[in-house]
Amino acid sequence: MIEKYKEENRMNDVKRYDIVVERLEARGVRLEDMAQITLDLQIKYLPKLTFDLCLEHVKKVIMKREVQNAVLTGLELDELAEKGLLSEPLSEMLLSDYGLYGIDEVLALAIVNVYGSIGFTNFGYVDKTKPGIIGILDKEGKEVGKCNTFLDDIVGAISAAAASSIAHRFAQ
Repeated sequence: MIEKYKEENRMNDVKRYDIVVERLEARGVRLEDMAQITLDLQIKYLPKLTFDLCLEHVKKVIMKREVQNAVLTGLELDELAEKGLLSEPLSEMLLSDYGLYGIDEVLALAIVNVYGSIGFTNFGYVDKTKPGIIGILDKEGKEVGKCNTFLDDIVGAISAAAASSIAHRFAQ
């Protein structure tokens, strides 16, 4: 009975993983984009680190149920804002990526929290510097009718979490 329950949960996680990847790609984000940020975060500490290992860790992060829930929630809010389906003042705060809103970062912290304090510091760094696709999403989110308020932070959080996962694996 317990084994059947575990297998059903694992199958649901795999289905949600596929949905998350599909939804991210529909918003212009590839797993490889996050793997590149992960590599850039960790290469100075692990000079032999490979892109493929970073990609593996990005996938590992997205496979976590807590991460899937956060990603699906954030993407849905961005898309509802774009469609004008949120009430005011929330709609305008999301569409303008209002600086004092902060809930987008809080949701992202739920992702990095899985990997402890190094996840938080990695996320803070990418949130501030906006490397790679994160900067592109941030800029794109300022276009009229486009909302990436949650998406840019989600991508940063997944990348930071993957870097943290690698750091934990190879800690000396």
